[in-house]
Amino acid sequence: MNGNKVIGMIFANVHEEALDGLTAMRTMGSVPFCSRYRLIDFPLSNMVNGGITKIGVITNANFQSLMDHVGTGKPWDLSRKTDGLFILPPFNVGSAAIWGNRIDAIYGNKGFLEQSKQTYVVLSDCNNVLSLDYEALFEAHEKSGADITIVGVKASMPEGIGSILCFDRVEEDGRISEMSLDRNDGGDIFHSVNIILMKKYLLESLITTAHSKNEISFQRNIIMANINDLKICAFDATDSFVGTLSSIQAYYNVSMSLLERENRRRLFSPGRQIYTKERDDMPSIYGLESNLTNSLAADGCIIDGTVENSIIFKGVKIGKGAVIKNSILMQDTVIGENAKLNCVIADKNVNIKSGVELSGAPTFPVSLSKGTRI
Repeated sequence: MNGNKVIGMIFANVHEEALDGLTAMRTMGSVPFCSRYRLIDFPLSNMVNGGITKIGVITNANFQSLMDHVGTGKPWDLSRKTDGLFILPPFNVGSAAIWGNRIDAIYGNKGFLEQSKQTYVVLSDCNNVLSLDYEALFEAHEKSGADITIVGVKASMPEGIGSILCFDRVEEDGRISEMSLDRNDGGDIFHSVNIILMKKYLLESLITTAHSKNEISFQRNIIMANINDLKICAFDATDSFVGTLSSIQAYYNVSMSLLERENRRRLFSPGRQIYTKERDDMPSIYGLESNLTNSLAADGCIIDGTVENSIIFKGVKIGKGAVIKNSILMQDTVIGENAKLNCVIADKNVNIKSGVELSGAPTFPVSLSKGTRI
């Protein structure tokens, strides 16, 4: 199967409640990550690397920052006369309602599907940070003869988000013969990361039927209800780096894990680059008294203090004598002189005055909303 035979559909707003605070004024897909990226960069880049040339981004609300970031899709080579990137807000003929669930959202965008010439469709959320080989996924789907293929990982169940499909029994040919929702017995569980591949006509048929019955759960009413009637297979992505952002704590943990070189190598594979919208900026300036240890720092920063085990986004300014440890400082945050931060997540444009001390813990980081002044 060639990627140009596949449409991509990305849900930009799903699971926003998991990152409450970071998603108060933006979609899940717009949440900044790892010093220079947004969460939507990962599904977009994975699809493009797999040869997909038509991608629709389903939005719900607060999507201004998302539109500013993705624009025409040029950073992902999706600014095209034919196909390319499409923003799909919650408006259709005779309706201006907010999408209530996945089934409503897909049904409301049936026109987008019907007008597409591609044969297959792949659905993806934005809350899983991973580097997925879509070409291997397409090959496995075709080889198995599956009606539906679901990408999964063997790991502990994410807490904070519901309706996660668990693959309780997988046959030798990859077919899922038993599945459940949100099973958690304390160990590693083979569960879905909400990347699903199937033929376009099959999705249209399943969605139309479910919508006519006022069904609301994609996992229960579309996938689980057809486990005996359709061949539903699992694609194991456990060997890839997968970080599920199911809470502020999970966001912090996944971000901090990328300070380890091996995790960065697995996520940012040379053969599968992660693209993003670049903000042209000057190189970062490091003062004579500055000291950085085991940290990621983007361009455009002015750092005169001490930074340890932290992630620093573009445009951050850290004053003399300031000490930043185990923290995440997002774009254009300003830290005053002699301020001390430990285990803090500071959203964009946060301003910390000189001498202020804030300290959380690795198991309970302090989270500051966008534009906070302290």
